Amino acid sequence: MATLPRSIALVDCNNFYVSCERVFRPDLQNRPVLVLSNNDGCVVSRSNEAKEFGIKMAVPVFQIRDLVKQHGIAVFSSNYVLYADLSNRVMSILQEYSPVQEVYSIDETFLDLTGFTDINERALAMRNQVFQHIGIPVCVGIGPTKTLAKLANFVAKRHPRSNGVCNFNRYSPTQINSVLNNIPVDEVWGIGRKLSATLESLNINCVAQLRDANVASMRARFGVVMEKTIRELRGECCIDLEDATPAKKQIINSRSFGRSVTEIDDLQDALAHFVSNAAKKLREQESITAMLQVFIQTDRFRTDRSQYCPCVSIPLTSPTANTMKLQHWALGGLKSIYKTGYHYKKAGVILSEISAASHWQGDLFSSTTENSTLMRTLDALNDRYGKGTVKISQDGSRHSWKMRQESKSPEYTTNWHELPSCH
Repeated sequence: MATLPRSIALVDCNNFYVSCERVFRPDLQNRPVLVLSNNDGCVVSRSNEAKEFGIKMAVPVFQIRDLVKQHGIAVFSSNYVLYADLSNRVMSILQEYSPVQEVYSIDETFLDLTGFTDINERALAMRNQVFQHIGIPVCVGIGPTKTLAKLANFVAKRHPRSNGVCNFNRYSPTQINSVLNNIPVDEVWGIGRKLSATLESLNINCVAQLRDANVASMRARFGVVMEKTIRELRGECCIDLEDATPAKKQIINSRSFGRSVTEIDDLQDALAHFVSNAAKKLREQESITAMLQVFIQTDRFRTDRSQYCPCVSIPLTSPTANTMKLQHWALGGLKSIYKTGYHYKKAGVILSEISAASHWQGDLFSSTTENSTLMRTLDALNDRYGKGTVKISQDGSRHSWKMRQESKSPEYTTNWHELPSCH
């Protein structure tokens, strides 16, 4: 009996943030739409109609204001609560199609379809179900490796006859070679702008040329990751699916402010909020931290103002995931680095030296023990009734530092007061 080839599918939501905005706004269909980054700074998602005007990813919005006005382009601030909820709904549907799923990002997931005999039909079914149930269009790329699955998805999005599904395992070697010869090398997973420029200087301009490059010499020059990439392009599976997300070794929570702040009270409020978010992530992966870093920054683009970007590291005698303890140390660290007379534009916290909570060893000389009951109760209430329902008093009580979101859509699916209504 012939062994079925490894079949890894990458399901990718098309123009995800824009697609989310269109779910509850059918009037946006076939219109150019943009979604902006934090503080409405740069373009992070574009509809196909907006791309036709030559609008590039990450372009500052102030540079295209005339173009936006001229063509009536709809512009939205990022609505991360909405995007995260719709993403969870999409991933929940897709997990029914395979026993092995790796959620790679908010809009991408890998599925292992090896062993199924109806792979193309299954791919079309998941695509249709996601669109029918959620309203988000997706494309499916299938290949023997994760790297080839990503490239198959690239083809599925751009080939009009693919119907949103491309399965490299059904292609002949000649067809594969023809396709890879027509895909630029910078479309390969992990090949960024600088690396692609270096590869092009070596006469490696397309994916097929990278696949056929000498493995030993490429590894000697670029490292083992490049070797894995080349072998994956040749159909050798070097990057396995991770059905369980590994615990993070470092957690960062930071934000640029909607406007500059000068008072320590505003910075304390912002840092308390960032610590709360970071500690929640820490508890979600059942970990504790032994190192806390606090940083504040002025606006480096305002060259007319004095610059000051300090950072302080605080080693914790007893590792913890307790929000109140971390806030106490973070605010103490802030007081040690804060100086008056500066306009601060960004702040954040970094948790490191992270370990599993089950491996925690108490301090022999500490008069208190770690009590996680309060934090578990806090998390349970917020999970049930919504983020921020119950919080520490200083967490986000002031609003002067909040990021700018002048064109944010309603949180249609998570906020009772912003549910869509029909008239």
